Amino acid sequence: MSRRTTCVVVGGGPAGMIAGLLLARAGVEVTVLEKHADFLRDFRGDTVHPTTLELLDELGLIEQFNSLTHTKIHGLTLHGEQGPPVRVVNISGLKVKYPYVAITPQWEFLNLLAEAGTDEPNFHLLMETEVTALICQNQKVVGVSYINAGIRQELKADLTIAADGRWSALRRQAHLPMKSYNVPLDLWWFRLDTSEPVGEAILPISACHKLFIIIPRKGYAQIANIIRKGSDEFLRGQGLHPLRTAITRALPVQSASAAVDLTWNEVKLLDIRLNRLTRWYRDGLLCIGDAAHAMSPVGGVGVNLAAQDGVAAARLLANPLLARNVATSDLAAVQHRRESAAIFMA
Repeated sequence: MSRRTTCVVVGGGPAGMIAGLLLARAGVEVTVLEKHADFLRDFRGDTVHPTTLELLDELGLIEQFNSLTHTKIHGLTLHGEQGPPVRVVNISGLKVKYPYVAITPQWEFLNLLAEAGTDEPNFHLLMETEVTALICQNQKVVGVSYINAGIRQELKADLTIAADGRWSALRRQAHLPMKSYNVPLDLWWFRLDTSEPVGEAILPISACHKLFIIIPRKGYAQIANIIRKGSDEFLRGQGLHPLRTAITRALPVQSASAAVDLTWNEVKLLDIRLNRLTRWYRDGLLCIGDAAHAMSPVGGVGVNLAAQDGVAAARLLANPLLARNVATSDLAAVQHRRESAAIFMA
């Protein structure tokens, strides 16, 4: 079975959903393919920065976003094992419309974008749809093959946008040149329920020679424990006692009881990768978001860089797509617009 659209977007993360929504609002027929049945995922970035909040405002979606479960982060506070906490960053005085970082579950953010897409006649979202291959003719990408409901199908398009994340299958199939960088760290990622307030600032805290990053959420604390790259198996072999002890000393009020119940099933490993395509495109294909530049989670900028990639792709490619004449120079313009930001924030 073969169908056709003007632009197919592979991957329903922030980059793909923003690009798809904006292109549809510009009058381009867009089909977004997401391989999962929902947007619930471990290790999805939850930090929505002021620039992205302004984007949601401009899209007429800020009221819907504000109705989502979220907390507001106004700065960065340093804690040590000795001495009082020190506020080192305060963003509440920034001269912007939304001088804070909103922390909200990314699946709620993506559901909001998906719901906004349903109001656009040119926007189509297919869930549980796994892309299996690029379709190429005379070295040009002309669409994708995918499986939906057990049926293998084809979707032809003037442009394919690969927004399928840091493990992008389309990036590999397209043989685009990539440069990888050594990263000495991984993260353990877990949450601790708490009835005590955690505050309104991100809290780096050290205890028992372990460094934690505490992200305040409503009713719980989201915690990243920085570990040496590749040390996950060795540290797990030492048992949970060292981790529980360090958590209790780092957050004695909020976590003493919760740490006792922590299990290894709740401690997820984030294998940090940092890489970047040196060319984001080939004829008929453009990579954006983590598919083009896998980011470190440090700084929580991934969602916002991905959203900005989506905006740039839509703004620069809407007219060529409407004219059904997308040149590689148009795709190169997207990389030129966004590459410096990705390099700077990496």
